[in-house]
Amino acid sequence: MDTTLLVALVEHHNNVDHAQNGWKAHVYNACIKHVKDTCDVDITKENITGRIKTFDKQYEIITKMLAQSGFGWDWVKNMVSVHSDEVWSRYVEANKDTHAYRKKVVLNWESINTIYSKDHATGVGARTGAACVQEPQETPVVEESPEVPQKRERTGMLSCA
Repeated sequence: MDTTLLVALVEHHNNVDHAQNGWKAHVYNACIKHVKDTCDVDITKENITGRIKTFDKQYEIITKMLAQSGFGWDWVKNMVSVHSDEVWSRYVEANKDTHAYRKKVVLNWESINTIYSKDHATGVGARTGAACVQEPQETPVVEESPEVPQKRERTGMLSCA
């Protein structure tokens, strides 16, 4: 159900259907309908709000981890990867609410990241993080630039008279 809900939320996010303090009212109705049509599960606005709070918490915790040295995202296992046990121990000691994320699988991280990240492209040519990782990157050919003489340093005072 989370995947289906997130598909609808990503679509509305890409259509800029956010209100000042969350989602516009019609988004909830569209999500309720989408989940019912896809999963044959009846949900309410309160159910959606509860899941959104969970997604928000996951985003906050995981992005703080990923911003630290020694952490990364494992796209195969759908979980945070940690360089060493020492890195993990120090981080959890300082951030007690993160201890469950060492082995926590977050299947919909790409969708959660799309919805909650502040800076991302949504137009033509926009690619997700997963798409960038999967596509081979061409290494640009760097041509040597010709020697350019340095500018002379001015030594005298300029007058404006």
